[in-house]
Amino acid sequence: MEQTPPYPRALIKLSGEILMGNHRFGIDQEACLQVAKELALIHRAGVQLGVVIGGGNIFRGIDLKLTGMSRTPADHMGMLATLLNGVALQQALMLCGVSVCLMSALECPKVAEPYHWTNALQRLKEGCIVLFVGGTGNPYFTTDTAAALRACEIGADIFLKATKVDGIYSRDPLKFLDAVKYNTLSYSQVLAQKLQVMDATAIALCRNSQVPIFVFNMRRLAEESLKAILAQGGEGTWVNGD
Repeated sequence: MEQTPPYPRALIKLSGEILMGNHRFGIDQEACLQVAKELALIHRAGVQLGVVIGGGNIFRGIDLKLTGMSRTPADHMGMLATLLNGVALQQALMLCGVSVCLMSALECPKVAEPYHWTNALQRLKEGCIVLFVGGTGNPYFTTDTAAALRACEIGADIFLKATKVDGIYSRDPLKFLDAVKYNTLSYSQVLAQKLQVMDATAIALCRNSQVPIFVFNMRRLAEESLKAILAQGGEGTWVNGD
């Protein structure tokens, strides 16, 4: 008899960089297929799964702003980058035999279904992995905020934030050897200490809807099941409660 997953509905935020493989930029097909296989395993374990994918492997709007381009068009380009990643991941998931729906907040009807939260809920109930791309559809919002917003809208039981490191630290552990890792934090602690795991708007959204956040190293998806990743005492950082 199959066990009910501890978190029946989850939203996972993936960095676009996970699709680069060993390249410096772009989309590596093997890496994309590997990510799709890992997501398919979570889905087949009975989890209704929403996915937000970033676009940093292709373009970072906030970086181009530093060259003199206005923030709004720079962010539009970043949102389009997430759409490219979404199409690639959609096709990889289909190769894995998974039903998948690509929804974009930035309207591009010939490529992706326009985002609407009731339609997203219906697709999840029908057994599709729903890929959310195009950010929030508006400039000045990060993909972390888009992910937190979608987590709240679909009533996710958990927000999974896959990163380059194995949790939340006092400061960037890739730059500072004395960085201290936290195993658990409250939403208020993350905001008060200005910990840079995601932007304040995303944290506040999750706090208001009481969606727990788990931050972990995205490479673990290639090695362990979601159940193992979430196991008590496992590597990562929980953010919940106040």
